[in-house]
Amino acid sequence: MPVYPGTKPPRIVDSCTIRRHGFAEKLVSLYSHTGTHIDAPSHILKGAAGLDDFAAGHFLGPGRVLDVSAVQGAPIEIAHIEEHEAELRNVEYALLHSGRARYWGDAKYFTSYPVLSAPAARWLAEFNLKGIGIDMISVDAPRSTAMTIHKIFFEKNMVIVENLTGLEALVGREFIFSCLPLKWAAGDGSPVRAVALFG
Repeated sequence: MPVYPGTKPPRIVDSCTIRRHGFAEKLVSLYSHTGTHIDAPSHILKGAAGLDDFAAGHFLGPGRVLDVSAVQGAPIEIAHIEEHEAELRNVEYALLHSGRARYWGDAKYFTSYPVLSAPAARWLAEFNLKGIGIDMISVDAPRSTAMTIHKIFFEKNMVIVENLTGLEALVGREFIFSCLPLKWAAGDGSPVRAVALFG
């Protein structure tokens, strides 16, 4: 399960077992941005909305996959995604398929992944989107401290879903995207079970 470099991995322990205690229960210890997870604006912006400030309905809606797998190790520019302009007007989640999920569990997953340029992120943020999703470890470049792309989306009160996988199966298809997080006070992020629902 990928975690951002420097973050401790999750710890899942069989605290109670049916054989010893008559019931099974696990002790789970993890950071809020572990594995496939959602970022709230409060993750980066002081005083911004946490996950608990959004209604549950904010975490699902019509989605569309933007195939950017041809972009390797370079910024994703407006020219790479503008062909989806008409589709983006009718969805609430834009998911970027870079193909990087194939490196899940490999050191390559954390390096040389393509990220949106600031102009491309601003272009996407102008649509009526609830959020953006990616099949990469971050919307910002490795070792970024400015977190420019995060901020562009968070300033529009959007959420970000990172470490998605399986997006290649959704290219060209219509679906409802669901990324319901755990609900806790001042939630800056949460692991999610992200799914595409078909009618």
